[in-house]
Amino acid sequence: MEEKTRYSLPPLPYGAGELAPHISEEQLSIHHDKHHMAYVNGANANLTALEDARKQGADPNMKAILKDLSWNFGGHYLHSLFWTGLAPAGSGGGGEPKGAVGERIQADFGSFDRFKKEFTLAAASVEGSGWAALTKCPLTHKLQIMQIEKHNTNVFPACPILLVLDLFEHAYYIDYKNDRGAFIQAFWNIVNWDEVNKRF
Repeated sequence: MEEKTRYSLPPLPYGAGELAPHISEEQLSIHHDKHHMAYVNGANANLTALEDARKQGADPNMKAILKDLSWNFGGHYLHSLFWTGLAPAGSGGGGEPKGAVGERIQADFGSFDRFKKEFTLAAASVEGSGWAALTKCPLTHKLQIMQIEKHNTNVFPACPILLVLDLFEHAYYIDYKNDRGAFIQAFWNIVNWDEVNKRF
């Protein structure tokens, strides 16, 4: 098997118009094809810069390149989780989680409604651009809500991410303008809980 040395844009697991009306085809296409692609291209350019410096025996600007790679890789990785964490409403998207994740949410938050409220508050209060995420702590084995700034700040090390919501304006501005709250509410109609259970 050939070793993969570059990042690539993953295909959407559904048609670009299938999340409407919660996310329109135009919004989804620009978000996936333009914004996510930019992080893929950026991360690959960062890798190339490091490789070129090694070949030339030069000293790369490690601080700048690694900071940029962290940003670009974080954007690529979180977006990849975001797309597969969504599903068309009525075809696997929305509702309350069943199975192991549903049971753990009940145990750790007291109810799904309480979890939904806390996650919504985390998403609504992201400063500037960032993400809300549901993670599982490997030390306590409990679910935690994580508020990520940008793509790479305030990340809990070693906590696998089960669910993410993109709060960059590019994720919702065409459909919702500056109404982040409406976008967050729409998100709950298209969460792919089957995928979240697989990650769990």
